[in-house]
Order: sequence, then structure tokens, then C-alpha cells
Amino acid sequence: MDYAFYLRKFHQAASEIPEEKISKYGLKISVDTVLESVALKVYKPEWTGEPQSPLDAQGRIFFSVWVNDKTIRENKIYYNIHALKLRALKAYKIPSREFAQNFRQEFVKYQKDWPNVKVNYGPLTLMEGWLELKPDHIEKDVYELARRFLNISPIIDRVLEQYKK
Repeated sequence: MDYAFYLRKFHQAASEIPEEKISKYGLKISVDTVLESVALKVYKPEWTGEPQSPLDAQGRIFFSVWVNDKTIRENKIYYNIHALKLRALKAYKIPSREFAQNFRQEFVKYQKDWPNVKVNYGPLTLMEGWLELKPDHIEKDVYELARRFLNISPIIDRVLEQYKK
């Protein structure tokens, strides 16, 4: 896999997202190499058990778009929302399965806007989908997925609110 090529494309996509839109929702964006993949992550420090290191926190919720050797062979870009070890989010008391179910009940209204998405996973993956990998459209596709997530990110806040200690 040509990491430099994909990192450049993902960084270009991230740079197109207006800062005021990201700030409006209190979100952050990261583009990096993770587990032999190039990934763009959108997250909120408050959605972690360790707001000072949200990308490495044991418990965290985040959206990601990624490619790796396997996805490239499949000719796909994948995306998902992970909710990892929610018990580690100290400000909340969250039963993971219930959280996932509540998120999915709200997400269903938006599901048609997400290509090839499925929600029939365990509580760690709230939703996951893919797009066809088109090398000349990578920036546009990654940007569009991140933009869509910005629009649904308030669902996570609403569902989390139910579990505040």
C-alpha cells in the first residue's frame, strides 16, 4: 500500500471540512496510520474516558474512514462508528448493548444516506459501511463521509446524555 499517497488524499479531504463546522459540534479530526491502515477519525474529547488523550483512550467513541491492503484489494473505502469500552467513560454509566441499540434507533432515520451501511454488529461497532474505492475521488468521498458524520454526531450526544451519572 502506498501510505504516502493515501495519507495525502485523506489530509486533503480533512482540510476541506470547514473549521467552524467542526467547532460547532466540538469535534476534532485526525488523519494517521493506524493498525496498517490510513484512517481519518472524527471524535470529541468528551466521548472518551481520557479527554487529554482521546485518540489513545481505552474507552472512546469515534467515526473513522480507512483503507488498508485488504480494502484496496476489495476496491473499497470503509467507514464506521466505534464505541469501545464505554465503561471507561467516567462521567457516564453505560450498558454497551443498550447504548448501541439506542444509537441505532435514532440512526435509522439517516441510514438511507449512508451507502452500503449495516448496523447488525455487536455493541462495539455502531454502524459500518463502504464505498467503492475510486482513486480520483478519494478526497471527495472521504470528505463526504466525514461531512455526513458531522450531521449525525449530535445523536451520540443525545444518547450519551441518557447515561450521565
